[in-house]
Amino acid sequence: MKLMRYGDRYGAKTPCLLDNDGVARDASSLVGDFGPRSLAGGALDKLRDVDPASLPRADIAGKRLAPPVAQPFNIWCVGLNYSDHADEAGLPVPDEPILFNKSSSTYCGPNDDLLYSPKMTKLDWEVELGIVIGKPALNIDRAGAMDHIAGFVLVNDVSERAWQMERSGQWVKGKSFPNFCPTGPVLVTPDEIGDVNSLGMWLDVNGTRMQTGNTGTMIFDVETIVSYMSEFTRLEPGDLICTGTPPGVGAGMDPQVWLKPGDSVRLGIDGLGEQVQTVVHL
Repeated sequence: MKLMRYGDRYGAKTPCLLDNDGVARDASSLVGDFGPRSLAGGALDKLRDVDPASLPRADIAGKRLAPPVAQPFNIWCVGLNYSDHADEAGLPVPDEPILFNKSSSTYCGPNDDLLYSPKMTKLDWEVELGIVIGKPALNIDRAGAMDHIAGFVLVNDVSERAWQMERSGQWVKGKSFPNFCPTGPVLVTPDEIGDVNSLGMWLDVNGTRMQTGNTGTMIFDVETIVSYMSEFTRLEPGDLICTGTPPGVGAGMDPQVWLKPGDSVRLGIDGLGEQVQTVVHL
C-alpha cells in the first residue's frame, strides 16, 4: 500500500490510498487518519484487503501535501550510517549505530518551506530513508524487525551545522529547528517497497546534483537498526527513524556549501517519491 495525507498543518487531514494509477483515494470512511494511535489500533490491517479503486477520488485540489503519518511521538536518527559520509565528515566509521533525536516539532510536509533563522550560518541538507514503526518493539531480534515496521518514507534530515558541531552539546541542537524534518510524500508498506536495502537516492540544490547514493551501502541496515534500538528503548507505533545519509552534504564539500534564503532543494528515493523545498526567511 501507498498512503498519503492532505490538509493544513493544524487542520483536519484527508487520509488517502494511492491506486495503481497513482490517483489519491479518500480512505476517511475506513480510517479517521493515519497516525500513532490508528497504527496501534490496526489501521493498516483494515486497509490491506481494500481495493483503492473502490474508494472515491480524494478532493485534494489546492490542498497542502501533509506528512503521510500524523505527528509521531518520537523522531529517532542514526548518525554516520554510510562509511563514505563518515569519511567526508572526517569521523571514524562507527562500530555500533550512533543514535540521537530530533524534536518532534521538526516534523512537516514534504514540500513545506525550510525556515532560515537570522542566527543560522551553516544550513545543510541530508536525503534519508525513514522507517515508520507499526507496532511496539522492545528487545526484538533482527529476524523479526520487519514485522514491527509500518512502512518507509523519504526524509530530509535538515541540519544547522554550526549549532550541531560548534555549540558544545549534543547533535540535537543542530537538528531540532522547526521544519527540519520534511517527510513524505508517501508511506510505502514493506510488501510494496521490495528490497528496502537497495534503493537509489539523490538530492539536488538549485538544480545541481549534490547527493547520489543507495541504501545498500548503509553500514547498519533497516533490520539491524530497529533491532538494535529496541535494546535501549521501546519503539512506538508512528515513531520515525531517520537512517542516515550518503555523501554529498554541504559540510563535506571543499569549499563548504550552505543553504541560503531563495535556494531550492529537491530530493528523492526510488519508490518513495520526491520532495521539493524552498529556503525562506523566518
